[in-house]
Amino acid sequence: MQSEVYLGAQDGEVDADKVSAETPDAVVFNGIANQYDHHPLPAKVSERVRIWVLDSGPSRSSSFHVVGGQFDTVYHEGGYLLKDGRDAFGGRDGGAQALGLQAAQGGFVELTFPEPGHYPFVSHVMADAERGAHGRFAVTR
Repeated sequence: MQSEVYLGAQDGEVDADKVSAETPDAVVFNGIANQYDHHPLPAKVSERVRIWVLDSGPSRSSSFHVVGGQFDTVYHEGGYLLKDGRDAFGGRDGGAQALGLQAAQGGFVELTFPEPGHYPFVSHVMADAERGAHGRFAVTR
């Protein structure tokens, strides 16, 4: 889940001015900025990985991207845009780089990693990646 954090005063309410200006203090995956840099998500070479993504907002969009990965399946808001490399029009051998979501939208992507290593993932809205919406997969044999 990707969400924005708008900090107000200690033990206070959300800073409504920051919400209005869309200037979050952090943009996070599953509630904590940068957590998957420190605790990478595990995967194995050639193992199919499904990543569910919900942009819970409240306002900013997301473009979920795995650096060095290629999605062969993209499911967005109740329908497949790409399934096992086939697009919605029957084309074959397709791939995608990102899952674009507006606030309150969700979906999933699937991919396999070709070799061991660390594969970063980000919200490709790079200002939000710098605010904490990034992490990595640790891929082993």
